[in-house]
Amino acid sequence: MRISFRSVAVAVAASLLLAGAAWSDTLVHAGRLIDVEQGRVLERMSIVIKDGRIAEVRAGYLDPKGYAPYHDLRERTVMPGLIDMHVHVSGESSGMIGQVERFTLNPADHALRATQYLNRTLFAGFTTVRDLGSGNGLAISLRDAVRKGWVKGPRIFAAGKAIGTTGGHADPTNGLSQELMHDPGPEAGVINGADESRKAVRQRYKEGADLIKITGTGGVLSQARNGQNPQFMEDEVEAIVKTARDYGFAVAVHAHGKEGMLRAVKAGVDSIEHGTFMDDEVMREMKARGTWYVPTISAGKFVAEKAKIDGYYSELVRPKAAAIGPQIQSTFAKAYKAGIKIAFGTDAAVAPHGSNAKEFVYMVEAGMSPMDAIRSATINAAQLLRQADQLGSIAPGKLADLVAVPGDPLSDISQMLKVDFVMKDGLLQTRP
Repeated sequence: MRISFRSVAVAVAASLLLAGAAWSDTLVHAGRLIDVEQGRVLERMSIVIKDGRIAEVRAGYLDPKGYAPYHDLRERTVMPGLIDMHVHVSGESSGMIGQVERFTLNPADHALRATQYLNRTLFAGFTTVRDLGSGNGLAISLRDAVRKGWVKGPRIFAAGKAIGTTGGHADPTNGLSQELMHDPGPEAGVINGADESRKAVRQRYKEGADLIKITGTGGVLSQARNGQNPQFMEDEVEAIVKTARDYGFAVAVHAHGKEGMLRAVKAGVDSIEHGTFMDDEVMREMKARGTWYVPTISAGKFVAEKAKIDGYYSELVRPKAAAIGPQIQSTFAKAYKAGIKIAFGTDAAVAPHGSNAKEFVYMVEAGMSPMDAIRSATINAAQLLRQADQLGSIAPGKLADLVAVPGDPLSDISQMLKVDFVMKDGLLQTRP
């Protein structure tokens, strides 16, 4: 009797359906699974994935027969894909070399080099990032390239060009000669007054941004003297927040100095980034309004070390890096004890892309529990990102973003530096 290929295929498919799994379903066995929603560890778990989403999470090891692919992580600790809420995907700090590259590289050069940064970030376990400022529309284009599968990298939520004031931290003409310096406006992310504030938000909407980033105070790496002064008047930041609400945008605020933070928090922004000189008054206002804090200890550590090297930074930047960098970790410790809502963020690009997980070590050094540190980069970050229904935990219906480490990060947080399994949208990520 002749048996056709079609009849065999039908019989196999039928047997799989009877077994409760379609051939396209993926099975993951997790020796330890971190339940970030409940703050606990579950052992000997099975995760079933269908069409890129988690279909089922159950105790015990399901029979892998009938599932393809099958991933055996019984000797691993499995957790949700990690989320870094403060990166800059299109660049990386290189001291004075970076100043020269402003004149020698084209936007296409930056974009092509950024594909390396995205790759490093993904294989460090970060399946989602929030880009808080890139010029020339680069982060938006990279976001779309990742979505289309042209480039391998984490899922990107992009702010587009950060918004600042004339001479402020986000003014792209800072540090240029007077011959080259011009007067950029809202299209370039530079505003003066409430009307221009509104126009800048609308311009980001036009360009396809996912959120708004403003530089509420001076910064460290900008070629300007002051790293702490407030740089928005109350009416300007209020206009940004109100306009952002109309367009469904969250607002993230770079801020080091107290007064700039207070103005931003009282205006109703969603998060304070860095928060270096945050004091008790600022913390009270943040707690009252539910404002999130994204610490970026990694960036502080990096600039503090580089400030010790002659010639690495300009003489405008160097004293700011020396003063602000070492302070962030201790501010973070106070904020954590005070009960401020904290989401994970590194300011990767200041420190190298791919080293993002060092932030976990710095957070735990400062007194945060390992579970809370992991929660800050998963469920907390997803809440701030307004994506908690899609990301941030291993639960049915959510996107199947999983990472795994060989040891137990709850007893040794440095295990977060050893991610050796990355799944995004239900697909195992492999290095090129």
